[in-house]
Amino acid sequence: MLLEVCFDSSAGLERALASRAGRFEVCSSLDLDGLTPEDELLRAAVATGTPCVAMIRPRGGSHVWTAAEHPQIFADLARAKLLGAQGLVFGALTANASVDRDLTARIVDAARPLPVTFHRAFDQVHDRHAALETLVELGVRRILTSGGALDAFEGRAELRALVDRAAGRIEILPGGGVRAHNALAILSATGVNELHGSVPFAWPSWR
Repeated sequence: MLLEVCFDSSAGLERALASRAGRFEVCSSLDLDGLTPEDELLRAAVATGTPCVAMIRPRGGSHVWTAAEHPQIFADLARAKLLGAQGLVFGALTANASVDRDLTARIVDAARPLPVTFHRAFDQVHDRHAALETLVELGVRRILTSGGALDAFEGRAELRALVDRAAGRIEILPGGGVRAHNALAILSATGVNELHGSVPFAWPSWR
């Protein structure tokens, strides 16, 4: 089992290290649901040797990106790759709450050979199962999602349905409210092997 821990500060990095997290998601401004990390923090996280994925999100708010914002997105992506990130986390929607196929395809292509995680923008789509098929087609590696619920425990039934629909073609990564007290229940209900959280906890407590 693997716990991915997200953080936006050096103190958060230290807590994640102490918990022996299996993977880090490095970002800034968790109060805005995560933005592109500062170079110094990403560099420090990569230096630990723990696999790191970097958020690519230049601003908070809507996950609908204008053409004028695309250059900054791709500049952030290129910088994260240069700093040694081992994966990228990104989400893009259309105005009608579907996956932005064109931009997502371009992100996946620019990220190669690094894997791309589609983040919790996924929880805002109108049809999650259709969105899953789109992301499979586009070559996205995993989907970070609460199953459209307030948290992963509440959304565990939908998460299981997504896991079944994915059938190994794409990874479903439950996130949102994952804590030591509910991690085992989420794992058991969904059949996943990985969880995502912003509050680190030692994995032996829920293995």
